[in-house]
Order: sequence, then C-alpha cells, then structure tokens
Amino acid sequence: QTISGEHGLDGSGVYNGSSDLQLERMNVYFNEATGGKYVPRAVLVDLEPGTMDAVRAGPFGQLFRPDNFVFGQ
Repeated sequence: QTISGEHGLDGSGVYNGSSDLQLERMNVYFNEATGGKYVPRAVLVDLEPGTMDAVRAGPFGQLFRPDNFVFGQ
C-alpha cells in the first residue's frame, strides 16, 4: 500500500498521481498492463493457500496477477 501510494496508484492499479517523477520511476516496482493499469513486479510465495486468499481479499489484492501467487497444498 505504501509503495503504491508513493507512486500515485490506487487500489486497482490506476495512476492518479501528479508528478512526472512518479511515472519516471514506476517501472522499478510495477509493470504496465493493458488499459493503463500497473501491476506489481512480485511473486508471492507461501506454504499455506489461506495466506494468499487473505492477500487477494485485501484492499490491494486485485493489483496482483493470479499467476504470481505460488503456494503449497
């Protein structure tokens, strides 16, 4: 949430910032997806699927691509 806010992104990955510097450095943490949305450059790994469900259900859960979640069964 903090990094998204610092880069001017809302919970759905849409840029709402006002600084050219934010856009200039966006690719450090995010990749641009279709529709002008940004997704985190991250792979989330855990042994329990419940943890990943909690992330998906959170306020920024829709930012992550489904194939970036890796968990045990």
